[in-house]
Amino acid sequence: MIHGQLFLSKVIDGNDPQALKRFNVTAADMPTEAERKALRFIESYAEQNRGQAPSVETLVAELPEFSDLYHANADASYEYSAKQIKSHSAKQHLADFINGKFGTMFGSENDGNKLLEDLISEAERIKMGTSVLSKVGTSVKDDISKFREEYERRREGESYRVWESKFPFINKATGGYVSSNVYVWYGKSGRGKSACTIEEAVELAFQGANVLIWLMEMGWYEGMVRIYTSMSSRTGATIAELNGVDMEAGFNSKDIRHAKLPPEFEQEFFAFLERMNDILPGNIIVRGVDDDDFNRRDLGQLEADIRQTNADVVVIDPFYYLDYEKNTSKTTGGDAANTSKKLRRLAGSTQTVIFAITQADEVDEKEDEQGNRELRLPKRSEVSKTKALLQDAAILIAVDTNAKEGRGIIGLNKGRDGGEGESAEILYLPQIGIIKEMETGEAAASQFDF
Repeated sequence: MIHGQLFLSKVIDGNDPQALKRFNVTAADMPTEAERKALRFIESYAEQNRGQAPSVETLVAELPEFSDLYHANADASYEYSAKQIKSHSAKQHLADFINGKFGTMFGSENDGNKLLEDLISEAERIKMGTSVLSKVGTSVKDDISKFREEYERRREGESYRVWESKFPFINKATGGYVSSNVYVWYGKSGRGKSACTIEEAVELAFQGANVLIWLMEMGWYEGMVRIYTSMSSRTGATIAELNGVDMEAGFNSKDIRHAKLPPEFEQEFFAFLERMNDILPGNIIVRGVDDDDFNRRDLGQLEADIRQTNADVVVIDPFYYLDYEKNTSKTTGGDAANTSKKLRRLAGSTQTVIFAITQADEVDEKEDEQGNRELRLPKRSEVSKTKALLQDAAILIAVDTNAKEGRGIIGLNKGRDGGEGESAEILYLPQIGIIKEMETGEAAASQFDF
């Protein structure tokens, strides 16, 4: 394999030691010790001589063995030689790992899945280390055609997608949910943050999205009950009378949960399930806390699930039940912060919309003389356990509901594209699949008497 020799010869002839950095070629990539020594000498010489490369005579004087490796007027391009060097280096590194450390692990590790994880992790590390850097970033002058191609792909909806919220005020304030972003829903315990987020997930599935939901404190059956109840309300499975107004509603979630639907509704419910392919343009895949194969809950497994299900939208409920990444910063909360940053990168690399649910701090609340609690959106400073999500979220969505009164409020406490401070009241009757923004105006106000 002479491509290392050709690359180094071209560096010397062209007085271009910076090519080593431009193409990420290191001593570890060189196949022989002589080539490794030559590369290190070129780097050292350049550091001490204002970026100049040594002449071939200087290099041979230092390393006589290089006289047999030098190729005058090497015509192979830097990029071609670098790719060949990296290809050989990747193969050699992988062979060294398999025949060395991995071989020892294979004999002592009983968990085959752990072996596969380590092999995949090392393969990714080798892949990153043996990549060829031929170009950095995107140029406003040189990459106009690249920009236009991406523009046209986005216009056709091929590489970029905006999904509309079920809540009109969110669409008006922010333009909707843009792929490759993380959106954080938060609220106090038991105040509807999961129900509202799942409602959004169902909405996006009706727009054609493939939705993946990780329920890490809820069983799969309970999750499906909520989804089917929401979906059935959209098809008008039942009619609910609210203050004299008939509204389309879904099957009662409590009856489904306990398998006690009245006979006439049970028959209709099963017929509804049979029509699922016709009802839902997209799909929803649920992983529940009680799934036998749901043992790994880290970002590596999440990425694998996203790619296997071809997900467009992901719900993580809750974020703080993820298996956090290692705390490489050695600071308090660094594990959560590191996980939040990598989740943001994962949204970008998979081009998904990710809804991460977290909790708000408990604070004292006000009640009137009749014991009615005032709805109050938690502040952004009250995001509990995972402060890093504040920085990494494109939008921070606060929730508070009163299920007893059938109402709630949703608001934006951070909007990267605007909308901060916007809020709307919602009708909140999740037991029959009704979670929607209240209509405004005198006509709407006269319909309900909360």
